Order: sequence, then structure tokens, then C-alpha cells
Amino acid sequence: MSTVRATTIRCPYCGRANRVPAAAEGRPRCGHCKQPLPWVVDAGDDDFTEVAEEADVPVVVDLWATWCGPCRMVSPALEQVATELAGRIKLVKVDVDKNPRLSRRFEVQAVPTLLILDKGETVARQAGAAPAPALRQWVEQTITTREG
Repeated sequence: MSTVRATTIRCPYCGRANRVPAAAEGRPRCGHCKQPLPWVVDAGDDDFTEVAEEADVPVVVDLWATWCGPCRMVSPALEQVATELAGRIKLVKVDVDKNPRLSRRFEVQAVPTLLILDKGETVARQAGAAPAPALRQWVEQTITTREG
């Protein structure tokens, strides 16, 4: 049984609040208007496998730190990409200072480090901040290649 918590996500289409589990089968949809919801969750050493690696959709992993200026700049851009690509990706944020096992596992040398996982396999990696259009292009190119 899952012990993973839920996050409240506001639907970008109708504005209704929806509880979205951090780990679930399928893709979250608004309970009111049925549009796909952006799936933005936090994960850590203890629940990363369930939240990120077992996801049915490609997962963008944001390995970040609270003290990192570029991380604070890239976070809203990633959330924008997650909203624009709702139903196609899941954004999982990992604080590297609180989750040293994941930081070591992914050999994080700089933050932010961004990964794209497909069925738990790392298929793309990028270090450093980038604006939302560049991030969206990187994510779309990666997942389109995997979808096709």
C-alpha cells in the first residue's frame, strides 16, 4: 500500500483545486473539467522509486538545492513546462541536500541538474538553468523521440 502523499494542483483550465497523488497509475485529470493536470511533486530517497521510476509517463527530475540561485530561477520555468505538457510528463523535484543517496546515485556535480526518466531509465541529462522555451524544447525533443 502506498504511503505517498498528495499535492493540491489548481487546474489551469477551470481553476478548480484537485488533490493529485505523488504516485499513481495513469495521468491526473481535473475532477471538474476532465482536462489533464500538471503533475508536479516532491520526492526523496525513500519514495523516489515509487514516485518517479514507476511512473507511466516520462519524468523530468529537478535535482536542486534551497541555496542555489539558478535553481530558484529554473523552478518556475519547469513548472510552466509541466503545465504546458500536462498529461505527457511528470515533474519530480528532489532537494539534493535532504536526499544524499539520490544525489550520489545520479552523480550530481552541479545544481540544478535535470534528468528525464522513461520507465526508470535516464534518457537525458542537463546541468544548469535554462529559460522555459529551451527547457520545453529539450523535454519535447526527448519525449517525442521516445514516443515515436
